[in-house]
Amino acid sequence: MKVLVIGGGGREHAIVDALSRSAQVEKIFCAPGNAGIARQAECVAIRETETERLRDFAVAEGVELTVVGPEAALAAGVVDVFRAAGLRIFGPTKAAARIESSKEFAKELMLRYGIPTAGFRAFSDYAEAAEYVRSRPLPAVLKYDGLAAGKGVVIAATQEEADAALRDMLLDDKFGAGRVVVEDFLTGPEFSFMCFVSGSRVVPMVLAQDHKRAFDGDEGPNTGGMGAYSPLPFVTPEDEAYALREVMQRTADAMVAEGCPFTGVLYGGLMKTPQGIKVIEFNARFGDPETEVVLPRLKSDLCEVFCAVADGRDVCVEWDDRAALGIVLASEGYPGAYGKGFPIGGLEGLDGVYHMGTKRDGDRIVTSGGRVLFVVGRGATLAEARAEALARVAKIDCPNLFHRTDIGHCALDDRQ
Repeated sequence: MKVLVIGGGGREHAIVDALSRSAQVEKIFCAPGNAGIARQAECVAIRETETERLRDFAVAEGVELTVVGPEAALAAGVVDVFRAAGLRIFGPTKAAARIESSKEFAKELMLRYGIPTAGFRAFSDYAEAAEYVRSRPLPAVLKYDGLAAGKGVVIAATQEEADAALRDMLLDDKFGAGRVVVEDFLTGPEFSFMCFVSGSRVVPMVLAQDHKRAFDGDEGPNTGGMGAYSPLPFVTPEDEAYALREVMQRTADAMVAEGCPFTGVLYGGLMKTPQGIKVIEFNARFGDPETEVVLPRLKSDLCEVFCAVADGRDVCVEWDDRAALGIVLASEGYPGAYGKGFPIGGLEGLDGVYHMGTKRDGDRIVTSGGRVLFVVGRGATLAEARAEALARVAKIDCPNLFHRTDIGHCALDDRQ
């Protein structure tokens, strides 16, 4: 069949790569794609939020399955547009995607249905929000109630930091006009639990953990993610069973009860606190960069999984026991201002590389984003997977890129 993947980052490259191994797939399109994806799919110059143009392309090309990568396309209602045209698409409707696009919607849903999460209040007024934070113990967790490319969360250690973040979100509209959710601060290791969901059917994926801080030792500013690994030795089978039953399944059932059943990937950003597992956030799609270490462990045909979920059929998913660990190569200056157009050498013949922010310039591949490449290693253990990933990183030649060397330290530091 012909398949269209919407998006152009590392997550979409991992999806395209997995689909390319399916015997059911004849041709893959990707809109807009990137220089790495172009090796496995035909890239189409349509932006991810141009829902009608994407629909028209799918109709014209006879696309039988469309897979949505980024949250912006979901929030723009691409699934609703495709479904109205009778097209099969993997992803949640705009109403269901509110579980990511509105932090307040997600928190209210969890409150109503007894899904474990931190206490919270939502504000649209700066003075009220600042006064509430002043009345509470620090640090405070401040979340912009909308999409902010993974950067709309601030953990404020001081009142001054909280005031500055609230000004950004409520007075200066840094991410657009919107409200702010103020949450209680929780402690414990975080992990990502993604599930294939179709209504009340919930099929778990293997767990992953990403690293948000820019530099080794979890130092520096928050980013969209600087690396990830799977599996997670600190999450027990009992923890996983609880999270599946009390968080992921309960949330899927809640969405059905609310009249906006979820179809696609439900991503639970969870924390293992001293008081038990709690939800930090939900996303309505594959995580990035977690997808780039989870899908390489998938033994099942991803195209068949996507079709079964989109069609509301039961699906069985098998996983590889070997570990996967991946490292982001980012542009100097990221997550702040950074340059573009730097040539990247050493990629030819190098396995395990997903492109995140690249483009072709003549016969060269150059940088075009903040996060540029994602390099994956595999192994019987996480230590072996990290060694392979670092060896591959060393073969890439681009002086404008930096990376962390300690991805997986939460699992490895006490096991070497």
